[in-house]
Amino acid sequence: MPKMKTHRGAAKRFKVTATGRLKRQKGYHSHLATHKTRKRKRQLRRPTLVSETMEKNMKRLLPYL
Repeated sequence: MPKMKTHRGAAKRFKVTATGRLKRQKGYHSHLATHKTRKRKRQLRRPTLVSETMEKNMKRLLPYL
């Protein structure tokens, strides 16, 4: 069986935590930020975990992480 290829776009966007979950950054922070509240922009800076419903799909893209 040949080696599986890692999805390079996903590899750049996700990190695996110590417990095996996937960590990601939130979107909607990079531009058009002047009308967003300070609180909203501050909360968008913090990383979050991939939802449990999407985790299986994402792990398929990252076979060796």
